Amino acid sequence: MEFIVTPITPLEHLNAERFDTPLILKKLTSSSRYLAELKGVAASIPNQGILINTLGLQEAKDSSEIENIVTTHDELFRDDADPDGFANPAAKEVMRYRQAKPKCLYRAI
Repeated sequence: MEFIVTPITPLEHLNAERFDTPLILKKLTSSSRYLAELKGVAASIPNQGILINTLGLQEAKDSSEIENIVTTHDELFRDDADPDGFANPAAKEVMRYRQAKPKCLYRAI
């Protein structure tokens, strides 16, 4: 089986008029409104890092499920809050994955 890779057109070469449609403009307006609302709600969170940190944890959980390492969000948050406490082996493995991932990313850059 042979894969054919088609090159991606650079943004500056795209025809901008194809994106100037009523449907896209309506979606742009509503998405802008939702982003402003999210920004307002996020500003009310005292420690916004908590919200951001959960994204890495969720990604680690989902990636680990591919390798048949299954755990719950509840177990992960417990292990994150109390790393020295008891956690199931799957939760510990997901936490190790989350901790190792930034090191791999920085090494690749």
